[in-house]
Order: sequence, then structure tokens, then C-alpha cells
Amino acid sequence: MTLAPSQLALLVGLTLAWGLNWPVMKLGVTVYPPLTFRALSMLLGLPVLAAALLGLKVPFRVPRAHWRELAVLTLTNMVVWHLLVILSVPHLSSGRAAILGYTMPVFSALLGAALFGERLRPRQAAGVAAAALGVVLLLWHEFDRVAGAPLAASVMLVAAACWALGTQQLRRTAIALPTLTLSFWMTAVTTVVMLAAAALVERGQWHAPNAAATGAIVYNAVLIFGFAHAAWFTLARSLPPVASTLSVMMIPVLGTVSGALALGEALHWQDGAAAALMVAAIASVLWPARR
Repeated sequence: MTLAPSQLALLVGLTLAWGLNWPVMKLGVTVYPPLTFRALSMLLGLPVLAAALLGLKVPFRVPRAHWRELAVLTLTNMVVWHLLVILSVPHLSSGRAAILGYTMPVFSALLGAALFGERLRPRQAAGVAAAALGVVLLLWHEFDRVAGAPLAASVMLVAAACWALGTQQLRRTAIALPTLTLSFWMTAVTTVVMLAAAALVERGQWHAPNAAATGAIVYNAVLIFGFAHAAWFTLARSLPPVASTLSVMMIPVLGTVSGALALGEALHWQDGAAAALMVAAIASVLWPARR
């Protein structure tokens, strides 16, 4: 498996945007209602996506025959993930949230074998094992704290498993439309769901965001919903599931390090060992095979 230059550029941008977003998101939901924070981020990100479609002359229209499948993809790739994650992040450190969320590649490998008959080659299996061990090392000093918030940790794992299922489905979708079109409509539908949830649960907490919340909302609007999701969906559709999922395993490492630098969360030697394992996991699927 090798990456084209455009795929490599997307992967690097995606890793930076998503990795740095964990402390940004933690800061945002600390000072602002979480569902409203996510809903506003999506609402402001939609025009960015729409501008990209218009600039690249990508069609907006989705034929009615694809609406049902698009709804399923939206549920597994966006709605469940964003609802569960944004409700869990306030109860976890940004590093722990990133680590738990990025157990997704392990779930993806298991679901691929159980539901879709995928067979992992030895090098891919080794990559999945390295990623799993890296997650354990990143959580080494956090088990006591995670045990103190078992519901939040469990919800993050459910979100990761659902995202893994969505990634497998997206790779196999029969919708012959540009990825940007799918990304726009999945984001639009999820925005409506998040706005409804925010109005139902947090309406009494609504207030004007302060400078920190505004910066976090703008970051998420432009870099996460305007760029990162579209980049991820592009990689997920163009690469095999194991390759696409393991290729983003530096994100929890970056989330842990950036959380330590920005929010004062502790770092340990296990974090360095985990980073090396994540690099090995990525290499297991992206390093060219010997001819």
C-alpha cells in the first residue's frame, strides 16, 4: 500500500487538525455547553464546505435512490460519534478522550473480519496489535482516572466502535457521488440533529461564547468540519479499511502531547513508547511491500 502525494497531504493535514483539536475541544466544552458548542461548530462549518463544492464545481444533488444509504452512513460516521464524544469529553482529559476515541482502528479490524470477511495479512495483523498495545501504553497512567469516570470512558468506546462500522460501510458504499457531496450532506443532517439536541437539553444554558469558546468554535468550524471530515472520508473511500484506519494512529499521540503542553496534562515514558508503536502500525500498512 502506497500513498499518492495528494493522499499524503490529506493525511498530514488531517493528523494535525484532528490531533490538535482534542485540547481545543476540551477547552471549548469546559467554558461552553457541549452540545451547543458542537452544533455551532457544524453550523459555521457548513458554509465552508459549501464554498468548496461551489469552487470545485462539485454537485450538491443526491439522487433519491441513495437517500436511505446516505442516512445510514450519516448515522454511523457522524451522528452517533459526535453526540457521544461531545458528551464524554467534559468528563475526561483531552488526552484520554483522544486515546479512547482512537481505539477505532482495532474495532475496525475486528468488525471487518466478523462482518465483512476481511482477512488480515500478517503485517496488517501486526499493525493492529501494535496500535492496540500503543493505546494500552497511552492509558497506562490513566486507568485509575478512567475508572473514576467509567460511563464517559464506556461511551467513548461505543463511539469508536460505531465510527469503525461507519468506516467499513463508507469504504463499500455504492453511492457513485464525489466524497465532498457526501461530506456536505452528512454534516448538514448531523447539524440539524445537534441543533435539536442542544435546544432540547441546553436551551437554559445558552449565552454568548467568550473569547476561548469562540476560538474553539471557529477552529472546529473551519479545520474540522470544513476540512478534516472531508479529508477523512476521502481517505476512507480510497484506501482499504485497515490502511485508512491505521494511517491516522498518530492523532491520539498528538492529542496527548498537545494536551500536555496546552492544558498541563502529564506525560510519561509510556507515551514515547506508544508513539513508536503507532509509527510501526502506520508503517505496517503504508510501507511498500518488497517485490
